[in-house]
Order: sequence, then structure tokens, then C-alpha cells
Amino acid sequence: MEEAKHSNMGLTVKKSENFSEWYTQAIQKAELIEYGSVSGCMILRPYSYAIWENIQSYLDAKFKKTGVKNAYFPLLIPEKLFQLEKEHVQGFNPEVAWVTASGDSQLTERLAIRPTSETIMYDSYKKWIRSYKDLPLKINQWVNIIRWEFKNPVPFLRTREFLWQEGHNVLATKEEMDKDVRTYLEIYKKAYENLLAVPIIEGRKSEREKFAGADYTLSVETLFPNGKAVQGATSHALGQNFARSFGISFLDKKQKKQYPWQDSWGFSTRSIGIALGVHGDDKGLVIPPRVAPHQIVIVPIYFSKQPGYNEKIRKLAKEVEDGLVKMGIRVESDLHDDNSPGFKFNKWEIRGVPIRMEIGPKDVDENKVVLVRRDNGEKIEVKTGEVNAVVLETLNKIHDNLFNRAKLYLQAAQKKVDSIEVLKDIVGKGQIGFGAWCGNQDCEENIKDQTGGTKSLNIPFDQPNLAEGQKCSFCERKAQYWAYFSKSY
Repeated sequence: MEEAKHSNMGLTVKKSENFSEWYTQAIQKAELIEYGSVSGCMILRPYSYAIWENIQSYLDAKFKKTGVKNAYFPLLIPEKLFQLEKEHVQGFNPEVAWVTASGDSQLTERLAIRPTSETIMYDSYKKWIRSYKDLPLKINQWVNIIRWEFKNPVPFLRTREFLWQEGHNVLATKEEMDKDVRTYLEIYKKAYENLLAVPIIEGRKSEREKFAGADYTLSVETLFPNGKAVQGATSHALGQNFARSFGISFLDKKQKKQYPWQDSWGFSTRSIGIALGVHGDDKGLVIPPRVAPHQIVIVPIYFSKQPGYNEKIRKLAKEVEDGLVKMGIRVESDLHDDNSPGFKFNKWEIRGVPIRMEIGPKDVDENKVVLVRRDNGEKIEVKTGEVNAVVLETLNKIHDNLFNRAKLYLQAAQKKVDSIEVLKDIVGKGQIGFGAWCGNQDCEENIKDQTGGTKSLNIPFDQPNLAEGQKCSFCERKAQYWAYFSKSY
């Protein structure tokens, strides 16, 4: 019976051999998600929602330090509002789900189910902003989003419904907007690197890939082990486009009417899928310590043949747990005696808990415990009086190891290219092309056509020098900058 449980619990494919199947098995067997009855809509089980709560807590504190306040705006958006910014509605129209009836009665106006909230929020902003004294206005909301248009849903990474935060700021000047957009991108960068242990590439999106209705879009991107890039988060400079469309204006200090400058920025549950895909291994998930619901799991190794030892093990486990909890460490204790230690080890390995603590009869006698790192399997014997300090140090080491390992992979995957043919070969190997580029949309469309779907990821802020008169790597025009290219989710 126990062997059957182990067989059903473990993964049946290797990550390197079939990433898609590995990913699906790993997140389901770790009890992160359940598929909903509508295609592309998933249930976040408590284990995955706890990860999201840890991300929320981190980001929310960072946002509030910049003066942002949280609010909530309606899920349903009247069509007349959605139509006010033409470029915006054209960009989102294929993804919009509409409410057209109530019971047996047809609505007089269609209602869009929120694909993003610019339109519903800015209709209120025009009522709230009258004077320069009302600026800056900085509002964020934590909500769900519905985007309907896609063929192949992937849990967390590409779903019809997902959770995110979207911030929408209104500022008096372009300089403030440009600074603001970079501020939130930097917060996102640090969230990936310092929280999720995921290295990223930051830069500006191409004209073709920017947010519909924006002046420009900034993004953070990374690369999955299957060779596909994935966009981690975006920050958009909206300019004055939405202010003009929605009639948002203010009187400056000279009592002259001005249109404000706006930005919007978002980070979603896709981040969970990115971290899981980047760090997991053939045994299952490897959850970064700083977002892990359980940073350490205590697994007693009972030995019933020695009277009294099981109770001694439980007592030591409770003492150690209490000390860790006081330190702010998130602890799970698997004290049940109806499953073997091997079964428990397998269970918590699949779920990706950063540290497993083992306590057996010998450990009780020697007043110590054994720590096992999920990222590399290293075993560490620790005296009980040193547990708190060693656990904290080990969690930080695990984070650093995960980040550095992923960074080496990302760096090694970046290859310079000087033609579409070379780019096609590089992308076919699951790598990222880095080429001198003209930036024209028709060139990007040709790249996509000739390489089977390769897109620009972004144009990095740190630009290598272009040679004098250097031509685009993909056409005969003059190169304007260097850019990253890959296939992506």
C-alpha cells in the first residue's frame, strides 16, 4: 500500500525531457491548482494562494512607500467607456469577454468583464482631479482579470482568469511619469531577484509589443528551461493619451488648463509559474524560501520499539518549532505516525519545501537535528541550541544558490546574432538572440514569419555600442539599438 502511494505521488517524467508534462504534473501533485470547469480558469488551492499572499505582502509594502493607496473598481465596464481610447480598445478587443444579458433580458449596453482597468478607473479620475493640488494621484488595486483570446492555457502562465495588481498613477509632468515608470519596474525587478530568486532582463518593449494606447512599455523578461521566454511584469508610460480621451485635466499654479501624464503597472500570478518553472527539478517543485508557505517542515522519525522515544521526539520537535516560529520562520510539522518517513520525505520534496528537518531517536540522545536542503540535498547536523541561526542562514543560502544557478543559465543562453538564419538556429536551440536592430515593425513581422514565431523581448537599458554605420542584423536598414529576441509564452 505504501509503495502504491509513493508511485502515485512521484513524477513520471523528467523536467529536461518533457517540460510541459513535468510542469503539469508538478503543480498538480504538489496540490497548487485544480482545473476549473471553464477552460483556462484554474482554482488556486491554499498552497499556491499562500505563495501569492507572500508576494502581495512584499509588493504592497513597496508600493505604499511610494505613496500609493489601494482601492477597488468594478469588474464590469460599460462599452461606451471601453471605446473612448481607440488604440487601447483595438489592442484588447480580441480578449474581451462581454456580458450581454441579465436573465432573459438583453442589456441595452454591453458590459466588458475587466481585461484591465484603465477605462473604468479613468472615468472616476476625471471627477477627482481638478487642480495641481490633486496630483499626484497614485492608486493600486488587487483584482482578478479575464482575458479570453488564446488557444493553449498553461496554469499560472497563460490563463483566461488570473490575479494581479494594477497601479494607475496620474502626474503633473512627463519627467515625473518617466521616473515613475522606472520606479515600479525596479520594484518588479527586485521582487523577481530578491523574492523569487529569478534573474531577469529589463528593458523597453518594441512598438509592436508595447501596451495598447501607451507611449512606451518597460518590461522584465526571463527564460524557461524549455527555451521559451516569459514576460514577468510590465510598466507603461501612457503619456497624455488617456487623459485626452477621458477628459482628465487640471489647473496648474497659473490657473492654466493642463492634461496630466499617466502610467500603469502590473504584476500577476504568472510570477508563481515562472518561479516554479525556473527552479523545479525531477523530484518536483523547489519553492524559493522567501515566498514558500512552509520554509521548513519537521519530520519526526519514530522508533516505536524503544519505549518513550516517540514522545521525546514529539517534545523536541515542538520545542524546535516554537523557537523557529518566534523567529518569524514559517514552519510545518508532519507529526503523524501513519506514514513512513520515506513517504513524508517524498511528499514534501514534491511540494518544494526549502528545508526538511529530521528528528529521530539518535538525535534526541545527542540533542541535535538534521537539516536537508531541498535545492541540493545537502544534509547538515545541527545542535538544538543553534537551530534558529543555522536555519535562517540556510534559507538565505538556498535563495542565493537558486538565483545564481538560474542566472548562469540565463546568461549562457544569450547569443549574439547577425542574421535571421542565425537567429532561427539560436531560437531553435532554446536560446535568446541578441542583435543590432532597426526597430521597425515590418522588420519584426518578417522576423516572426521567417523564424516560426520569434518576437522581440525587449530593448535593454544597458546598450553595447553600435559600430559606426552598423546595419540591422535582420534587414538592410541602419541599426538603432540592440534587442533581445526569442519565442515566448
